[in-house]
Amino acid sequence: MRIAIGCDHRGLNLKSDVIKILTEKGHSFKDFGCCTEQSVDYPDIAEVVSESVASGEYDRGILICSTGVGISIVANKIRGIRAALCYDSFLALRARQHNDANVLCMGAILNKDLLPEIVINFLDGVFEGGRHQRRIDKIKTLENKNQL
Repeated sequence: MRIAIGCDHRGLNLKSDVIKILTEKGHSFKDFGCCTEQSVDYPDIAEVVSESVASGEYDRGILICSTGVGISIVANKIRGIRAALCYDSFLALRARQHNDANVLCMGAILNKDLLPEIVINFLDGVFEGGRHQRRIDKIKTLENKNQL
């Protein structure tokens, strides 16, 4: 699987841990930054990661900021992105199964013991379709209706 990953300065350490998991699992990835603890604006990172997923260049995205809230708000502004803020493995799995989420958002405040299972559930989780597809279709209709 091809993964686009990015973070702001607060998510740098957690991003390093995610990269280790991706490498261990044999996934390819591109790190869209940031790469230092110098302050950056999370909307810039979220935009490029999300656009790379929406375009199909990458299969999934992973974004990290201090709480995960800001970066998830930005990601969900990109047409075709269904970003989910997940703090445990159940949420990560359900985000895939029921919402066909394609971007995982996390906060640097996350309990790192939970990280491997969150990332694995998000990457390995399979969209169940069925009644959930009807809901995804409604989301897509809203995206089209509200385009500028």
